[in-house]
Amino acid sequence: MVVVGSFITAASINVFMVPYKIAPGGVSGIATVIYYLSYQKLPVGAIMLILNIPLFILGIKFIGRKFILRTLFSTILLSVFIDFLEPYTKYFVENYLVKLEPTPSVPDLFLYSIFGGFLMGLGLGMVFKAGATTGGSDLAARIANHFISNLTMGQLILIIDTAIIICATIAFNSFHLGMYAIITLYISSKVIDAVLEGVNFAKSVLIISDKSDEIALSIMDIMDRGVTALKGVGMYTGKEKNVLLCILHRGQLQQLKEMVMEIDGNSFIILTDIREVLGEGFKTYEGK
Repeated sequence: MVVVGSFITAASINVFMVPYKIAPGGVSGIATVIYYLSYQKLPVGAIMLILNIPLFILGIKFIGRKFILRTLFSTILLSVFIDFLEPYTKYFVENYLVKLEPTPSVPDLFLYSIFGGFLMGLGLGMVFKAGATTGGSDLAARIANHFISNLTMGQLILIIDTAIIICATIAFNSFHLGMYAIITLYISSKVIDAVLEGVNFAKSVLIISDKSDEIALSIMDIMDRGVTALKGVGMYTGKEKNVLLCILHRGQLQQLKEMVMEIDGNSFIILTDIREVLGEGFKTYEGK
């Protein structure tokens, strides 16, 4: 996963970002700015590797050597992939991607920022899921997540990278490029969360009814789903009731609503989205 994720991330940086000065935060964003401002056009991958050294030192102190070894591997791999793929992706961009444009001299930066963000998020999400990062703001977010657990990795990266985007906007003297970078960053953060937390949304259902026993039996017998009864008290009436909790696949939702209303038309049903469900009938947890 680290190898494939690093390769996808490198491809997204080389194809959709560096050629068009889209710098969506992180060390890759800083490296893109340095690449265009440097006289010799230093390799982006090499710049990223150099910039990551201070973060590795902090990572060893706050996270641990085992995690840093994984991150060191993925960071070096990403830098190597970026510089190794650069001539091939440059050829692809100049001979194929540009020719697809209605007006070759005016690239569709909005489309590139969307696809670049999606691929970057997919690649980084795979690396994170394998228990590593690619350094840069990813590593900084991982260190911050160690102390701020109420924010997701995607949200932390979003916060850290916003400041870097502002700096890149000033360096390139273009608000348009800054806004495209924000689009890329936002999409990548959402895709990262989707990869880490799952994309197969299930439904959590709470059912309050005077006929909870009959409803529970129907759900278990007809729909073959488990049901948990939670003890509840109506604060207005003071009457005790069972509150039924059931987790369903989305395709079963309509069947459940029809069945519950047929048994008790006065039932109270609460539906919420569930990002990921681990357990029997859904998904088995696979440790790192």
